[in-house]
Order: sequence, then structure tokens, then C-alpha cells
Amino acid sequence: MSVDHTPDPAMLAKAETLTEALPFIQKYVGRTFVVKYGGHAMGDPERAIDFAEDVVLLKAIGINPIVVHGGGPQIGTMLGRLGIKSEFVDGLRVTDAATAEVAEMVLAGAINKDLVSWIGRAGGTAVGISGKDARLVTARKLTRTVRDPDSAIERIIDLGFVGEPVSVNAKILDLMTRSDVIPVIAPIAEDAEGQTYNINADTMAGAIASAVGAARLMLLTDVPGVLAKDKSLLTDLTPKHIEALIADGTISGGMIPKLETCLSAVTGGVEAAVILDGRVPHALLLEIFTRKGAGTLVRA
Repeated sequence: MSVDHTPDPAMLAKAETLTEALPFIQKYVGRTFVVKYGGHAMGDPERAIDFAEDVVLLKAIGINPIVVHGGGPQIGTMLGRLGIKSEFVDGLRVTDAATAEVAEMVLAGAINKDLVSWIGRAGGTAVGISGKDARLVTARKLTRTVRDPDSAIERIIDLGFVGEPVSVNAKILDLMTRSDVIPVIAPIAEDAEGQTYNINADTMAGAIASAVGAARLMLLTDVPGVLAKDKSLLTDLTPKHIEALIADGTISGGMIPKLETCLSAVTGGVEAAVILDGRVPHALLLEIFTRKGAGTLVRA
């Protein structure tokens, strides 16, 4: 009886993909990746399963993922149900006392525990915390300065209970990542006096990535990455590119704080930061283990 030695195309493709991925796996074993999970992709159960499986796989092959999650759409939905209106400045939600209470309830409660559950069902061991737990992150009040386009006069915008990280207790995260635990962090933190602040999840992730010396900061959102004016994807950016794109209006709105986070991270010691589409199945793995990658890569 003759034996057909013709390789199965599907199996061959998988073998080639694995061969391609091996150098990347070897490069990052023992390193830490900080992954911000957010945007409308969080509301898709199928994508949530993909994300949880990707994070568990990273841990299984020796890469230490730290997850920081957002929840803007979910906060917006809850605020709408309660009849509380929101205002945004440069992509940041102006947060009064009522909004801050809702944000903490949604972020440190439902969303955080849902992600812990998804990761657990995918075979991982996740622990949900916020920046307030063990004083993981210390914050301070954040303000924004805006320029009037007509008069060129600058004025300070009070964002309410919106904060920015001042310090990160990296020892806590080191203890967790050295074990089987995957930290899942809600972007809520206190200042030195105990006042609670809502922190932009991208900003929180960037501060944590710098503090732990992460190899990668990965911002999963609901857009493909940074888009040019013709809507094509910009795959590689440097600080000079970003400055020019903000100046000519190509980058605006919520993308500004994302790229500010990327720049802060890469100048703070993170090797590279990536903005990618969390709606794409297994976007994390495509970015890490393929030569083409996914999304927009930012390097110093």
C-alpha cells in the first residue's frame, strides 16, 4: 500500500507560523508585558474569550502579562441610566463626585471581576485589584490646559476627580508575576490624603509598564491603530512623527492621551508600545508572534 507524503496545507501553515514565532517566544521569556484592555471590544463575549486565552497562553510560555482594563463605554452606559451627563476634554472624562462613584463601582466591581472570571475559565489564575489595593498606585489630581483658538489665551480646565499616577509599588506586581498569578488592575487610585481618583486606563497602564520595566506596552482599543488622513494605518511612529501628526490635526481626541502614554512609556524604559484593535481575534498573538504585527508600533 502506498503512503501519501504530500503535506497537509493547513498543518504546514501552522508549522511555519510556529517556526516564525519561536524567536519571538525565546526573546520575551521571563519578560513582562503590560496589556491595556478597553474600548467597545470589552463588550463582545467572543473577543473576551480570545483575549483571556491569549493572556493565559502568554503566561504558559513564560511571558508575564499584567492586565490593566478600561471601561469607558460601560461607565457611559451606567451614567446614562442614572441620568448623569458626561463632558470630555482631550478624550478625558470630566469627573464630578457622582461620576467618580459610578466609575469606581463599574471599574473595580463588575468589569474587573468579569475579566478575572474570563481568565479563570481559560485556565489561568487571575487576581483582580485596583490601584488602591496595597497602595499599588499613588495618584494626584490631573488638570488640563487648553488654548482658545481665537485669542490664543490658555486656561486651566478642572477635570474633577481625574488623577494621574505619581508612583507605582512595583514590588507588589513582582510578587504576583513571579507566581502563577495574572494581575488584573482597575484604574482607580488614591492620593496621599486618601482621596480617590479615576485614572485614564492608558495612562495607568503606561505608568505601570515603566515601573516594572516592561518589554511591551500594548493598548487594545476599538480602532485599528493610528490612522492617516486617508484612513490608512500608520504602522511605525517615532516622537517626531507623533508631534507632527498632532500639530496638523491627523491625531486628535482620545488618540492624543493614548500616544502621550506611549511616548511616556518608551522614554521611561519600555522597549516599545503598540496600539492595536482589540476587536480582531487574537490581536495580541498576531502582534507578538508575527513579523507583520498588528496596529501601530511606537519606539523612542
